Amino acid sequence: MDGYYGYDFDHGNTQSRPGFLYSHNRQNEFTVNQGLLGMRYDDGKVRGAFGIHAGSYVKANYAAEDQVFKHIYEAYAGFRPFAKAWLDVGIFGSHIGFESAISKDNWTLTRSLMAENSPYYEAGARLTYEVAPQLTLAGLVLNGWQNIRESNQAKALGTQIQWKPSGKILVNSSTFYGQEQPQDSVRRRRYFHDFYVSYAATTRLSLALVFDVGKQQAARPAGDNGEKYDTWHTGAVFVRYKLADKWTTALRGEYYNAERGVIIGSFAPAVGSPNAFIRGGSINLDYAPTGNVLVRVEGRVLNAKDNIFLEAGGRSRDTYGNVTSSVAISF
Repeated sequence: MDGYYGYDFDHGNTQSRPGFLYSHNRQNEFTVNQGLLGMRYDDGKVRGAFGIHAGSYVKANYAAEDQVFKHIYEAYAGFRPFAKAWLDVGIFGSHIGFESAISKDNWTLTRSLMAENSPYYEAGARLTYEVAPQLTLAGLVLNGWQNIRESNQAKALGTQIQWKPSGKILVNSSTFYGQEQPQDSVRRRRYFHDFYVSYAATTRLSLALVFDVGKQQAARPAGDNGEKYDTWHTGAVFVRYKLADKWTTALRGEYYNAERGVIIGSFAPAVGSPNAFIRGGSINLDYAPTGNVLVRVEGRVLNAKDNIFLEAGGRSRDTYGNVTSSVAISF
């Protein structure tokens, strides 16, 4: 359970944060980001999971799903087709990204721009194989880019490689290929690669570097048979430091660049500007009074190339700032 209160500086007359933020996306309101209830089973040969959730994150991120699927966090069944392999089918967490939908498992309270605008969940089949204790491979066939219900007749493909050269380092490479337009639209292929490295430098200090890049076929005027692509790329650096037994702090620096606002449809470049660009940073302080409770507060600032953030009085500006606090409990 993740309850929170956020406040935006110079906000417009709304409780909603910018449309490209899906987690902790309400301001000046006490509410729940995600309440999750689930169960898992694993006897070494067969496994499965089922979880349901609700909250502001669910309302925002599952808005396009059918009502029957909106509150399903995960629902999959799997078995070992052979030693050191798992085949899972159903709805499960995304193979893409350093961050996840469960706030307490992340280094920062809020999610990065790259996490908010790439899949949190997927539906399909996933084959995972442990080549060695240090190396795990996965291949996926999916309905699409974060959608439970299929929107066309094409299936998407994904891969993941995780390598742990030591107990302190994790290297991840994930890919995605798919056709993400509705069945009655012109096909537009999407290619995507997610890469990150995390490093536990000491018992107190941990570092992570994340970089994503994607390309999608651009919409073409009638009669134009050429192939043109819009590209987006985004990066983030995370630094986490344990101050004391129950206290931790984390810093995040990030940027997001999208040609013609591709992927982030809720913000677009100004007329005559080729790219939509945002950069930002955050700092958070965490207090864990017990092993299953986490109290957090975070300050965040984003700066855009264009005036895309609505402020009081109906005006817009290029800078956006907020403070968010949360209490998360797990059992």
